[in-house]
Amino acid sequence: MFEEMRNRRAARRITPGDGRPLRRFRWWQLPYRSLFYLRLPDGGGGQAVYAVDVRRGQDQTSAQAKADLYLDGRHHARSRLPAAFPVPGGTVEVRLSKFGLRRCHYVTTKGTEQLLVPDRDSAEGRRAHLDRAHPALSRGIGALSLTALVVSLAGLAAQIAEHITAVPAVAERVGALTSPVHLSVTGNAVLTLITLSAGTERALRLRYNRLLDGTAG
Repeated sequence: MFEEMRNRRAARRITPGDGRPLRRFRWWQLPYRSLFYLRLPDGGGGQAVYAVDVRRGQDQTSAQAKADLYLDGRHHARSRLPAAFPVPGGTVEVRLSKFGLRRCHYVTTKGTEQLLVPDRDSAEGRRAHLDRAHPALSRGIGALSLTALVVSLAGLAAQIAEHITAVPAVAERVGALTSPVHLSVTGNAVLTLITLSAGTERALRLRYNRLLDGTAG
């Protein structure tokens, strides 16, 4: 029942495409454009190529936040985000996070999921190429990103706890807690930049954790 309601809401967000051609990915679009592909049987022995074109950095809660679906190089449909485009055998789900893409997956009617293939020239495509060409380096970068977000979250939790227990009524019950880390304005700025970089790196791999990526930044 819940799945049916969600699909009906998603369908109401979709409008037909205008048939315009899909534009090639250009290097200057790296900071803001994501482009992914999905190949599916076309029913006639060939393959249909679907492409999802979405701008990162949009406010997903805004009615202006959109994703575009192309079929064989022509604009097929547009949807407000989060999007769920119906395609043969399932749906293509598109969702943003604070740092980039949270989802760009093909979900079949049987419930299996498949990440769409990023355009080679896009930021996600370049990150995927690094993973294939230098897996050890890629794992190291991923571990650093995860560590940075964990440290950031721990520091945030400590500061919140200190502020809460500074309230006299709370301090009387649990005692006053003091954060072990007190950063200067410069230190906080550096930590923010590190957190943003780590979150962006994870978004390029479409890694999302509600606790880490949903609260950082």
